[in-house]
Amino acid sequence: MALVNTDLGKALPLIASGKVRELYDVDAKTLLFVATDRISAYDVVMKNGVPDKGLILTLITAHWFEYLRKCHPDLRTHFISLELPPTVPQQLVPQLKGRSMLVRKYKVFPVEAIVRGYITGSAWSSYKKTGEVNGKKLPEGLQESQELPEPIYTPSTKAELGQHDENISTEQAEQIVGAKYAKRIEDLALKIYKTARDYAKEKGIIIADTKFEFGLDEETDEVVLIDEVLTPDSSRFWSKATYTIGQGQDSFDKQFLRDWLTKNGLKGQDDVTMPPDVVEATRAKYMEAFKILTGKTLDQTLQELK
Repeated sequence: MALVNTDLGKALPLIASGKVRELYDVDAKTLLFVATDRISAYDVVMKNGVPDKGLILTLITAHWFEYLRKCHPDLRTHFISLELPPTVPQQLVPQLKGRSMLVRKYKVFPVEAIVRGYITGSAWSSYKKTGEVNGKKLPEGLQESQELPEPIYTPSTKAELGQHDENISTEQAEQIVGAKYAKRIEDLALKIYKTARDYAKEKGIIIADTKFEFGLDEETDEVVLIDEVLTPDSSRFWSKATYTIGQGQDSFDKQFLRDWLTKNGLKGQDDVTMPPDVVEATRAKYMEAFKILTGKTLDQTLQELK
């Protein structure tokens, strides 16, 4: 059964609801992030969800936060724990455990910090037309899905729910967040991507591109990694075993859903219900990515939480 909405009643006030996550106010410095099983494609949320998806997103994010902090002890993140605050009613704990994380509140920078290690998707479309991606000139003769000589930082705007993010240049990103922070965000995004790329490749997954979000600790003036990180929702994961240059790749993400929507003329339409086979195929991809990257099944990880 997919959990598509949460309701904590008077226990904690709901302060925001996104495509997947619901944010609850815990205290002056803390939020509770709850990942539902909702799924979106082409900026539209489907009517039904994908069972266990919220668990996978939260637990894979926690896995990455732990790994990245080991590799970069100076990296600041908003993650506190996977514990639920004591104000959450006991009867809701089984529903929320594993899909919720306590995080620190920070001022959010209004840009999506996207890093691309391979040329695909909108970057491939742009390159074919102009030889550039987000205003960056790339080498001639690249093929679809080819690894870039060096990963590139290609920021986008952070759109409101239902709106589309827009690719922008690094100069435009600097105008939005300020020169002081723009360079820090770019450097951090590239550093984190390279660390994750190398780890994932050893496990058998290629991270073609990914999206990070950052916040500002106004007390210390430090840039902090926030939100979900390196999940099948925020990244393009490919199988290293089947990777073939010069063509599109099978993805461990919502590509199966996107393909189904496109094939059936439903791309961008509201009120779409996924059929059971699409739900199950999408869930299987998320589950597979989780096991490859963490080395454990979802059930094993949930048992360790108890």
